Amino acid sequence: MSRKPKPIEITTSPRVVNTSDATRGEPLAMRARERKADLQRALAAAPADDAHSRHDLEAALAAIEGMLAGDIERLPAPTAAEVHRWLAASKR
Repeated sequence: MSRKPKPIEITTSPRVVNTSDATRGEPLAMRARERKADLQRALAAAPADDAHSRHDLEAALAAIEGMLAGDIERLPAPTAAEVHRWLAASKR
């Protein structure tokens, strides 16, 4: 009587999708606005005694404020590049 080995089950953890990943392919300005809103919600939910996290969130929000001033639907190329870098950096 031969026994078949049991198949190995491979489990993966669910993929975490943040707004930067979820909005890929959308206009850059929309992606930045969505990510900004996501960070604002995270800041509102952050414990008051978690100064490090709050500072990081506040810094990321301050950085995007200046980039999204003016006509955000027609971002100049240098500003668009900055927004793109900010999106990549702020998703962590």
